[in-house]
Amino acid sequence: MTTSTTRPATERRRPCALITGASSGLGEAFAERLAADGHDLIVVARREDRLRALADRLRDRHGAATQVLVADLTAPEDLRRVEAQIAAGPALDLLVNNAGFGGYRPFLQLDPDRAEELIRLQVLAVTRLARAALPAMVARGRGALINVSSQLAFSAALPSPPLPPGRAVYAATKAYVNAFTQLLDGELAGTGVRVQALCPGVMRTEFYARMGTDLGRLPIRPMEPAEVVRASLAGLQRGAVLCLPGLDDASALDGLRAAERRILEQAWANTLAERSTR
Repeated sequence: MTTSTTRPATERRRPCALITGASSGLGEAFAERLAADGHDLIVVARREDRLRALADRLRDRHGAATQVLVADLTAPEDLRRVEAQIAAGPALDLLVNNAGFGGYRPFLQLDPDRAEELIRLQVLAVTRLARAALPAMVARGRGALINVSSQLAFSAALPSPPLPPGRAVYAATKAYVNAFTQLLDGELAGTGVRVQALCPGVMRTEFYARMGTDLGRLPIRPMEPAEVVRASLAGLQRGAVLCLPGLDDASALDGLRAAERRILEQAWANTLAERSTR
């Protein structure tokens, strides 16, 4: 289902952003900030009532024409419908792939259908919507893509506790988002299109409430979604492909890249290492 608030065709075109998972939390915060910055919007989520309330609020506060697109991106027919909307509409200036859920559960207790939903939403939908949006951006020589990842994308080798247990599928999908976005950055060099994997930590959103997490008992202060949006957009302007809003020392990312390079360089000889036979 699609509805929109429109503006006269004679008015100067405002930049347009499409945001998935826009009915609450980080997606809603992106919508508020981008509307305030002069964007028109396409907001995508399953909860129509919340999207309509958001569209009315953005129109009244910021004069933003906001199209409501009700879709469950884990459903193939809904995902194709959003792709078609992207292809048929005016070229997007920004795509924010934000939709996601936690689904934390030890892998052997995780329902296979639930695991597939995670992969469909946080891998397949991210990939297909990016593929739908990027050609027009490249053709115009401008545009941006923000794929919402997580700090847990870096957590595969770390124990639980202190990190959340039952995150195998969730964290693996976010590791895909990071690798996908970084590789896209290389492919899109020189096109004028910017990409970012946004890796927030704990935020004050419904995401944690739905998993039964009491944020008040955590040893850290949850970030507000608006703070994360501010960091993301600032990082996009300076060309940060991996954006970790809580990371003070960016040299840690440089060290990670250097370590990855050394691993590949040492393994590239493709001869059996002595350590492998012990």
